[in-house]
Amino acid sequence: MKLKKSLFGWMMYDFANSAFTTIIVSVVYSAYFAGKVVGGDSGLGEMLWGRAIGISMAMVAISAPILGAVADFSRAKKRLLFINLYLTAVFTALLYFIQAGDVFLGMLFFIIANYGFNSANVFYDSFLPDIAKPEDIGKVSGYGWALGYVGGLLALLYSLVLIKINVRLVFPAIALHLLVFSSFMLVWLKEFRRPSKRTNYLRVAYQRIRFSITHIKKLPQLLRFIFSYFIYNDGITTVIAFASIYGIQRFGMTTQQMIVYFILAQVTSIIGAAGFGLVSDRWNAKLSLNLSLVIWITVVIWAFFCDSAKEYYYVGLLAGLAIGSSQANSRTILSQLTPYSKQAEFFGFYALTGRLSAIIGPILYGWIAHKTGDIRWSILSLIVFFVMGWILLNTVNLSEGIKQATLLQDSID
Repeated sequence: MKLKKSLFGWMMYDFANSAFTTIIVSVVYSAYFAGKVVGGDSGLGEMLWGRAIGISMAMVAISAPILGAVADFSRAKKRLLFINLYLTAVFTALLYFIQAGDVFLGMLFFIIANYGFNSANVFYDSFLPDIAKPEDIGKVSGYGWALGYVGGLLALLYSLVLIKINVRLVFPAIALHLLVFSSFMLVWLKEFRRPSKRTNYLRVAYQRIRFSITHIKKLPQLLRFIFSYFIYNDGITTVIAFASIYGIQRFGMTTQQMIVYFILAQVTSIIGAAGFGLVSDRWNAKLSLNLSLVIWITVVIWAFFCDSAKEYYYVGLLAGLAIGSSQANSRTILSQLTPYSKQAEFFGFYALTGRLSAIIGPILYGWIAHKTGDIRWSILSLIVFFVMGWILLNTVNLSEGIKQATLLQDSID
């Protein structure tokens, strides 16, 4: 595979946008909002943060099918990508002005920024088939994922310096990070110009969802996996959103300590992705994903009984092993259970499922924290998602599912 400017530009967008997920959603702003902005009643910050995550992801889930139709039929998807990116950058920078008591604006600015971020990713993902050959898509996607880890690590390192001056400086810095490193894609990625035609995007979105549901009935093993993914991914999303808040609220850890915590977790994420990748290659992706979910169950139980900040660092190291492999193996299994000619269609349905699954967990976590006044019960509640997801995953017959996908592909041909 030759690394052209367009490919490198596309991959650098992962380097750019990982800073938002790492710093705003996971580490710094989540803790700043729950602790500094809300403060007050035990569990109230967690409840409002969970609602902010849930509302923004519900908005994305509703609009994503329409945006996907726009991405496929519009001649301006690069422009639309950057409109959403700029929306993210502007409202991320505006978080600088959020101070104690600014609860409504603190939620509103984050909801808009998170919506823009996830909406931009719809257009970003749609470029992959345009810039990479079918046999190279996996490699290009993997390289982009790896660059994302590096981008997130860089953001953690300079945030560690900025919070010693003023934690609010981190937010415009992340906005600048988004703009600077996405410029490689803006300049180097050349958009494939399709013939323009008038299209009712709402109707196309509805037809696609209906089409996917109709075809997925012919693939019962894939349907089982989608249900499994919907449940366990909710747990993963919630852990990512609340890990920093949990460490600070439960053990009195500082934001600096949580940044170090996530730096260490990034290292074990790389190790886990490589190690579980070997398991997947040697045996199969289902076994690898099974092991990842068992680790997630262990992480949740350990976090509940954990009684010191030092011990919580070890919990984070263990979680790091599972996080990258969970996502990678999920995509691999989906690809194996889907007819080749329907990959794009079902990956879109898979992405919609992922966004829908990011709604329930954060809202439930926050509600339990507020009602009980003890976030340990919130973290323990996540075991339901991982155990149910694991049970459903083990009803999936991978070899039978691959046969079903092959038969459907033959009937299409």
